[in-house]
Amino acid sequence: MAALTLHHLSRLPASRHLSLPPHQTLSSFPRNPVKNLIFRQNLAESSIFRLSTVTVKALSPVAVEGSPEKKMVKGIRVYEHGGPEVLKWEDIEVGEPKDGEIRVKNKAIGLNFIDVYYRKGVYKPASMPFTPGMEAVGEVVAVGSGLTGRKIGDLVAYAGSPMGAYAEEQILPADKVVPVPSSMDPIVAASIMLKGMTAQFLLRRCFKVERGHTILVHAAAGGVGSLLCQWANALGATVIGTVSTNEKAAQAKEDGCHHVIMYKNEDFVSRVKDITSGKGVDVVYDSVGKDTFKGSLACLKSRGYMVSFGQSSGSPDPVPLSDLAPKSLFLTRPSMMQYNETRDELLECAGEVFANVASGVIKARVNHKYPLSRVADAHADLENRITSGSVVLLP
Repeated sequence: MAALTLHHLSRLPASRHLSLPPHQTLSSFPRNPVKNLIFRQNLAESSIFRLSTVTVKALSPVAVEGSPEKKMVKGIRVYEHGGPEVLKWEDIEVGEPKDGEIRVKNKAIGLNFIDVYYRKGVYKPASMPFTPGMEAVGEVVAVGSGLTGRKIGDLVAYAGSPMGAYAEEQILPADKVVPVPSSMDPIVAASIMLKGMTAQFLLRRCFKVERGHTILVHAAAGGVGSLLCQWANALGATVIGTVSTNEKAAQAKEDGCHHVIMYKNEDFVSRVKDITSGKGVDVVYDSVGKDTFKGSLACLKSRGYMVSFGQSSGSPDPVPLSDLAPKSLFLTRPSMMQYNETRDELLECAGEVFANVASGVIKARVNHKYPLSRVADAHADLENRITSGSVVLLP
């Protein structure tokens, strides 16, 4: 605790004042009990320290001049893993940005299935309790020291780490955000940042889709699936998509799906074989997991790529390497964070997404908006496959 000087003690009520010379502090009291008692007695008898009975309490940090005030904002906290009900709307503390950091006031927050994984405990947060959320767009309201490259008033977006987007304001490393084009609505940017960059690395780097390829996209009407269909169609690929309802089938067709399979009514493996004349597809983009994994492997042609990037139905069963041998298949479980490890990779990825939105190659479908305070409803709807396209939370 910092020593209290006469300046601080003068703030006490008059009846509780101590009289100390300006250079004297409470830290001058000896710590040895005997010496302390003698010291106090000498002070009491001296002409510079006169008091009867005084009780001095340590002042709170707020009362001490120069201490930063705590800033409280509304946000979501999770104290235990479980269903949507564990998402608690409450006051949370947000500090001041440190070296290389910025504080952002969020305008729109993207909802992603990875948020569900963290809420349920499929993925483990660094600590408990925690604030979920890995995608947001907002205005810079404070800048820390050091070279941040950002200034107050900038509109920025981020996707990935650190977690904590489910809040009115948050602290972010400046090198993790990208500038949002002035022509882009913050809600659109929040709906497409993580999903768009996921589509970019899946189609352009994980397996490079080109004209003449045939691809299978599960959950083709979902947030990422919708963008995969649009983008792959623009690249010249033949796109096959699976969906659960007639409404989602109509959307998938609008998004460039050449063949739509209603997986609840049809066996998607048989349909893919029919569509491809028994050859199979070059790549499967599977975000469903347990319910589709084995069938997805069966849909691949020789030397095909199985790209498992999600598990909305649960984790797939373990796959023996021998299962890949008959067709010399490739299997990968990629994450966007590893594909955007450097600042240059992040800027290139986000830049291509924003450029494709501006040119009309991809269109963000913001089909659902929820107040951040009702994020539990949004999670429930997402898990029950009621939603389609992108879901955005508004602080």
